[in-house]
Amino acid sequence: MGMRTRLFIGAVLLTSFLVWIGAAVALEAAWRLISALEDATPLAEIGVHPQATVVYDRNGHEAFSFFVEQRVDVSIDRVSPRMIDALLAVEDRRFYEHHGLDPVRIVEAAWRNGRAHRIVEGGSTITQQLARLEQLTPARTFTRKLHEAAIAVRLEERYTKSQILQAYLNAVYFGDGYYGVEAASRGYFGKSASDLAPQEAALLAGLVRWPAGYSPSVSPIRARARRNLVLRLMRNDGRLNEAEYRAAALSPLRTAPPTTPGAASASCGRYYQEEVRRELVARLGARAVLRDGLQVYTGYDPAMQCAAETAIDARIAQIAKRRAATRDLEGSLVAIDPTSGEVRALVGGRDFGATSYIRATQARRQPGSAFKPIIYAAALERGMAPASMLTHLDEPIMTDQGAWLPNDERDDTEYTLRAALTISSNRAAVQLLQHVGLNQAEYYARRLGISSPLPSVPSLALGTGGVTLLELTSAYGAFANHGLAVPPHLIVRVDDREARPIWMDPVSAHQAVTPATAFLMSSMLSDVIASGTATAARAAGFRLPAAGKTGTTDNYQDAWFVGYTPHLVAGVWFGMDHPAPIMNRGFAAVVAVPAWAEFMKRATAHDPADRFMPPPDVEKVTICRLSGLRATDACRHDGTYDDYFPIGSAPESCPLHVQLTLPVVAGGGRVAGVFRQ
Repeated sequence: MGMRTRLFIGAVLLTSFLVWIGAAVALEAAWRLISALEDATPLAEIGVHPQATVVYDRNGHEAFSFFVEQRVDVSIDRVSPRMIDALLAVEDRRFYEHHGLDPVRIVEAAWRNGRAHRIVEGGSTITQQLARLEQLTPARTFTRKLHEAAIAVRLEERYTKSQILQAYLNAVYFGDGYYGVEAASRGYFGKSASDLAPQEAALLAGLVRWPAGYSPSVSPIRARARRNLVLRLMRNDGRLNEAEYRAAALSPLRTAPPTTPGAASASCGRYYQEEVRRELVARLGARAVLRDGLQVYTGYDPAMQCAAETAIDARIAQIAKRRAATRDLEGSLVAIDPTSGEVRALVGGRDFGATSYIRATQARRQPGSAFKPIIYAAALERGMAPASMLTHLDEPIMTDQGAWLPNDERDDTEYTLRAALTISSNRAAVQLLQHVGLNQAEYYARRLGISSPLPSVPSLALGTGGVTLLELTSAYGAFANHGLAVPPHLIVRVDDREARPIWMDPVSAHQAVTPATAFLMSSMLSDVIASGTATAARAAGFRLPAAGKTGTTDNYQDAWFVGYTPHLVAGVWFGMDHPAPIMNRGFAAVVAVPAWAEFMKRATAHDPADRFMPPPDVEKVTICRLSGLRATDACRHDGTYDDYFPIGSAPESCPLHVQLTLPVVAGGGRVAGVFRQ
């Protein structure tokens, strides 16, 4: 046998062997692919991802969110066509032509990987990427790629192209904590995905391959280069014309101001956000809040919130200039719409970063004289009037511990209710509580919304029972709202991710006091601001008709002011978490009122100058200053003043003055003379 013959036979045998080997490999590969396809069938499911709960302010604008992953799913018809064009141009040009796998791209990727002697390109379609996002790890192994391909094929069998693209856009990570195109669009550009311009869409599409490396917040130069690459691909594919491409490529890299995902603005709203979170978790559970994509509607007013935080911070800084050791001084503020009960702003302390403890809702502190209006309201409900006289105020009252006469800044022995409240007489408040009775005082406190436990002692009139700022502020809201008490609430309504209501705050207004009592309280408390302990509000430049009351506790440990207009009620508190004097003679008029005034000037800047109007069953009556009874014309010699009374309850005419008409004198006139009996 010749050499050529032997070589030929050897070649035939080798070829046969290789064919058999190839066939065996092909059969094994086919078997593995069939097996992978069978395993992929139950895995080819577009799952439901954790959705961010979005909280909206009173105007329906997004305020903040809670999440495991910052994600807000949207339907494909709410995504800009520019975004889809950009994504397909850079990630999967033949998306609408293949069935899950793109042979052309696989060959191209294999050639590039062979030249690099390592895996540098996967050749994955969007469907394969979705398979990886839904079910698989990102590890680059042959087995994982085989499973990815199998799941992609099954996904294409089960879902339409639109469904796959929608699922991908909602699942993919865009960097900076944003999952899905809607969250990324809001986070990077402050707009919905439906409104993306070509250059914005190109930036987002470019992030998919390497979110950390192409992030505009980390590397703006690299991000712009990547964006412009995507724009060129869009032009090359006919998705942009030349003019559109040039305009987009030359545009600056503009993104929204950076914020912490899920947080309120960098400077405002953290305490409000935390109170909303606490309430949602208490009602619906943490899992629902962090994963179920709830839509939460609140009474939050961002402008008021920032004004509130500014007022508290500024006042603490001002006090610090007068007193060195104020690093522990805290302040809180609550602002409520009295007609709806919606909380517009809430400040829980000077620094949320230091502690999330919300003093406005969690701290129970003695309100001092700020509690007195509740006692006065109970007295009006029991038939007294602002002009009713309290006498013998220098006489002690009997208690279980013996005779007691509270300290007072003033020592007059008698006042009208109006005068006593204006100057904040302690002895008058204690005597008034004796007249009303402890049970009735507590009853009206509950009706007005005070839920904290109250001590059944005479010093209750001086505010010795601990209350929260939220409940006391809300109680004053009933005076502004014609006697109707509306429970305060931050959350108005909660919808599920499909916008179906799942919880709504059951606003249950009730008539806590009569409209007459509410007006009379507003009338008296207006005097507190006009000429009493809260005149600092006018000195600070607050001009709208308003009413309110100061409160200072023993040793100047707490300073309160709660005040209101017909449209907004706000309360402020200052003190230390571990009670200690705020400052020497740190009356609320000095510490708290200026902060309230600064907040209200900004919060009510566009409000009308509406006054508190008397209801039909209240009349204005002229009173004799000497007797305290209804004045006659003869009383004007000794002075009179006007006050309000429920119709039918005004006092009888003054008997101390009579007017005599003298005989006619020369010239034909008469001379009238006034005589006091």
